[in-house]
Amino acid sequence: MKHYVGSANPMRPRFEATAAYEARHFSWHCNGPVGTITLNRPQRKNPLSFDSYAELCGLFDALRRSVDVKAVVVAGAGGNFCSGGDVHEIIGPLTKMSMPEMLEFTRMTGDLVKSMRNCPQPIIGAIDGICAGAGAMIALACDMRLGAPSAKTAFLFTRVGLAGADMGACALLPRVIGQGRASELLFTGRAMNAQEGLAWGFFNALHDSADLLAKAQALAAELASGPTFGHAMTKTMLQQEWAMTIEQAVEAEAQAQAICMQTKDFKRAFDAFAARQKPVFMGD
Repeated sequence: MKHYVGSANPMRPRFEATAAYEARHFSWHCNGPVGTITLNRPQRKNPLSFDSYAELCGLFDALRRSVDVKAVVVAGAGGNFCSGGDVHEIIGPLTKMSMPEMLEFTRMTGDLVKSMRNCPQPIIGAIDGICAGAGAMIALACDMRLGAPSAKTAFLFTRVGLAGADMGACALLPRVIGQGRASELLFTGRAMNAQEGLAWGFFNALHDSADLLAKAQALAAELASGPTFGHAMTKTMLQQEWAMTIEQAVEAEAQAQAICMQTKDFKRAFDAFAARQKPVFMGD
């Protein structure tokens, strides 16, 4: 599906509303400015296939140019988040591939994490039940995660004879829960329960399973009502500053904030403060 239509200037295409994206391998729907991705193969705990990897990448890439979606929720159907790569549709075929084909696959899975991190909208993960392998990496690539008490998160790559280094796990997980805890999970492949995840900072909060999706969507709606450009800049700086010194980070943030000060939302916030009102952000 095309995600943009031509404009008068072919060098500056006008992108279509991302709410119109037609997903085939997961469900995608929007409620106002909040889009929700639901991995929906519940009979097998929502495993990923080659096609779902590619389509998820396509959606997150389209969101980089979105004119209508301002926050995203990722969830799973049927009481589980995602069991990882489908054993029969991915793992089995991989054992018969050549090295170049395997490398093409591992780069493609990593592209999903990169597309999520490069997506300017805040992404909220709603993690219930099983969250394993590549599913755990999708959760980790979200900006925030809400969990249910039943959530069990496992980076189980070593359990199938592989390295714990998969899809950026060795870079992302230590930054979220610390080097020692990340080392334990990546070496052993054991499941982290919900209370550990909350105590370690993997989860921002825990909610009953029945309320989890609604809580995630409410958080996304709260973010969507905020300064869209400011949130995108925050996400960009959170990622880019990993590789910066303190001096570089302070200067980069000075430049980023000066850019944000040119937005109309910044002026709206001042005018609302002066009038003792709550600002209404428009995203420009």
